[in-house]
Amino acid sequence: MEFKDYYKTLGVERGASEDDIRKAYRKLARKYHPDVSKEADAEVKMRDVNEANDVLRDKEKRAAYDALADRVARGGSPDGDFQPPPGWDTGYEFHRGPHAGPADHADFSEFFSSIFGAGERRGATRQNMRMRGEDHHAAIEIALEDALNGAEREITLRAQTLDAQGMPQWENRTLSVKIPPGVRPGQFIRLAGQGMPGHGGEPAGDLYLEVRIAPHAHYRIEERDLYMTLPVTPSEAALGAKVEVPTPTGGVVEVTVPPNARNGMKLRLKGRGLPGKTPGDLYLLLEIALPPADSDAARAAYEALANAAASFNPRRHLGV
Repeated sequence: MEFKDYYKTLGVERGASEDDIRKAYRKLARKYHPDVSKEADAEVKMRDVNEANDVLRDKEKRAAYDALADRVARGGSPDGDFQPPPGWDTGYEFHRGPHAGPADHADFSEFFSSIFGAGERRGATRQNMRMRGEDHHAAIEIALEDALNGAEREITLRAQTLDAQGMPQWENRTLSVKIPPGVRPGQFIRLAGQGMPGHGGEPAGDLYLEVRIAPHAHYRIEERDLYMTLPVTPSEAALGAKVEVPTPTGGVVEVTVPPNARNGMKLRLKGRGLPGKTPGDLYLLLEIALPPADSDAARAAYEALANAAASFNPRRHLGV
């Protein structure tokens, strides 16, 4: 997927004013509108212009797009193989109201959908109307420990609010968020009344926080289950052993490695994953770690093993 330079599409500079963007859009719309243009690709060009205008004329989308473009620039040229970096939108709020903007988002590019989602719509100030405030969505990243034990955290989000005259303005706001134990990646935490203000005395919308769990040094998450790689020595794998393993919630448990254990064998610790009505499990994936042959004793041990298992051929299945 190609990274789209919306400023280039409209032919304006990065710091262009709203008026500059509006003028550029009108000029290109007159040039490429399918009803008047004679160019063969006018319809495609018009779609691209509409898409660029939709993003750059919306303060929320433009701020998030600029932040993403900066990250892409620091990471080098996308070379037509762009994928949104994980967590790029953390700290930004987007309103997803029920009313569409002037452009048809269904015709927009895969790039647009990957950034803003198919349901993203432009908001507008609505005077003299009774209307519940729009819901906002944002992403937060938490530690695995917070998902296991629950926590209360303060987060700061860059959000658009309305001033006394009903005009949009940007501000940073700090919220206290209660994270329930057992929350999973992709789950939403709802903060009632923390979305956009309502109109005509109607209530404010809600804020939905999409949970993302930061990568952990030892564990990875699949649904409610946790997975950890457990290194064992060749002798522990061959003969069986009892080894100590750290648990996600702290402490250490003793597990039994069965004799003749194989590399990649899975050991299950029931109920030691993410908590819930049905708690997840902790799976230990065995990884046989070979001691280095860096001493006379170690080399002698390997030679003795080679002699004792001379008939063992790990490549037999390859036909050699």
